[in-house]
Amino acid sequence: MNKLKIGIVCPYGWDTPGGVQIHITELANWLIANGHEVSVLAPVSDESSMTEPWLTSAGRPVPIPFNGAVARVLFGPLASSRVKQWISSNDFDLLHLHEPAIPSISLLAGWAAEGPIVATFHAATNRQKALNAIGTMLDPFIERISAKIAVSESARQTLKDRFHTEAVVIPNGIEGSKFLGICANPKWQKPNTLGFLGRFEESRKGLEVLLAAMPAILKRIPDAQLLIAGPGDSESLSKKIKPELLRHITFLGRLSEEEKVSFFKSISLYIAPNTGGESFGIILAEAMTCATPLLASDLPAFKALLSDGECGAIFTSEDSNDLADKACNILQDSSAREGMAQAAFEKAKSFDWQTVGNQILSVYELAITGNPKIKLNSEGRIWNRVRTND
Repeated sequence: MNKLKIGIVCPYGWDTPGGVQIHITELANWLIANGHEVSVLAPVSDESSMTEPWLTSAGRPVPIPFNGAVARVLFGPLASSRVKQWISSNDFDLLHLHEPAIPSISLLAGWAAEGPIVATFHAATNRQKALNAIGTMLDPFIERISAKIAVSESARQTLKDRFHTEAVVIPNGIEGSKFLGICANPKWQKPNTLGFLGRFEESRKGLEVLLAAMPAILKRIPDAQLLIAGPGDSESLSKKIKPELLRHITFLGRLSEEEKVSFFKSISLYIAPNTGGESFGIILAEAMTCATPLLASDLPAFKALLSDGECGAIFTSEDSNDLADKACNILQDSSAREGMAQAAFEKAKSFDWQTVGNQILSVYELAITGNPKIKLNSEGRIWNRVRTND
């Protein structure tokens, strides 16, 4: 494929850790490494912290509830103006919008532009929530997207339920090279060490389920330890945990990318107790790349990622007793644990950016065939049209 100039839009605050931001960062770097020119537009809270040369700030995001969490997004007349300025000042061959079906700059860019537009849908939710999430105002916009990508079968089904349209399934990519040459941390690497990574104050991440399982785990495996990594108020949470349990828990705080890899390579079992709102499971995929044994709740996206138990054990979502039982069985069966970890490592190779990136390029090629370059929508007055449809 000839060199392309690609505009990528991230709907979520760039300074807030998340799977979409990681995916876009690694996609941009992969595209640039393969000879393409990339500009990424995203909301940014602290523009002084911007280090990526290809990143453009669209302004400061604001928090809104979305899909069981709080998303930091940007929407409104000022954001619309900045989106149009970004589009008009670049001669893009193609726009790649992420999560354009929520009020965000991705949606604004889709309304503002015409030409080859690719959209990636990350979110997965149940059918009724999908049907009630947005009004019919988005249907015409979704129809004129040139090509659609879903990061998992769950995300594809959500898109189909809401908009009666199809998408090709391409998983999130994993930058395998960043996992090389990083070893386990001796301070963390102890027998029977469990690991959790995520924004633990979000209830859908399921830490409460894991904490409820710990007494039963300790009853069978008294030397078990739990490492909790990720952003959150560990001091407040510690006050809610009984002292006899707290002795077995260590809060690591937010980890760097290198520390995250070391974390995965140090623990005996990674546990994903999420209760909903997951469409892929980027953290699980990264753990798979490290050949880390896994135990995850039975969310559809997790079951698909772990090949229904072949690449990691599955427990009944929100059932702390089942979690405890499965965790103990895995910790006490080294042969089964190693077998699952090896199967996970082999499957993770399909998430490597060389594979995923070329699949996305194939979608780009499909989108630009017979289409002119990106230009501003001739209808204009985008924000007025948004308000009229509200």
